[in-house]
Amino acid sequence: MAQMSKDDTRLDLAPKIFNMWIFIFTSGMFFAAFTSGFIVYSGGRGHGLNVIMPSAFLYSTILIVFSSGTLFLASKAAKGLQFAKQRMFLWLTFALGIAFFAMQIYAMYVLTYKMNIFLTDPNASRSFVYIFASMHLIHIIAGLLLLLNTITATYRKTPQVINLFKMQMSSIFWHFLGIIWIYLYVFLLLNQN
Repeated sequence: MAQMSKDDTRLDLAPKIFNMWIFIFTSGMFFAAFTSGFIVYSGGRGHGLNVIMPSAFLYSTILIVFSSGTLFLASKAAKGLQFAKQRMFLWLTFALGIAFFAMQIYAMYVLTYKMNIFLTDPNASRSFVYIFASMHLIHIIAGLLLLLNTITATYRKTPQVINLFKMQMSSIFWHFLGIIWIYLYVFLLLNQN
C-alpha cells in the first residue's frame, strides 16, 4: 500500500475544512433565523422580554471567552511541538466548556425556578431565551466532543499534519461557538426590557 505524502494528506484534509466552514455558515444562519423570529414576534406584537437576564449568563460568557484563549494557547503549543503544553491547554479548554455548559443550565434553572419564566410562558418572547440557550448547548456538546477527539489524538502517535488539522477544526468550531454566544447574549441584553 502506497504511503501518502504530506502534501497528499493536506489535499485530503482541505475538503473537510471547507465542510466545517459550510457548517459554520449554516449554523450562523440558523441562529440568525431565531433572532429574526424573535424580532418579528416581539416587535409586531409589542411583546418584549421584560426580564433582567440572570447573572449566570454573564459568568458563562466570561467562561467561553477564557476557553477561546486557552484553545488559542493550545494551538500555539501544537505549532511549537510542545505536546504536553498542548494537552494541558486542551484539557483546560474542555473543563471551561463543561463549566460553561453547567452555568447555562444553572441560568435556565434561575429563569424557571427563581424568576418564574417558563418555556411555555404566555409571552412567547421569553420562550426564545430557552430556545437560544438550548440550541447553543447542543452545539456546545458537539464542540466538546470535537475537543475530546483532539485531546485523544494527542495521546497517540498522530502525525503532526493530522494533529494540526484536528486543532484547526476544533479551533474553528469552538471560536465560532464563542462568537455565537456573545452575539446571543448581547442580543438578549439589548432586548431584555
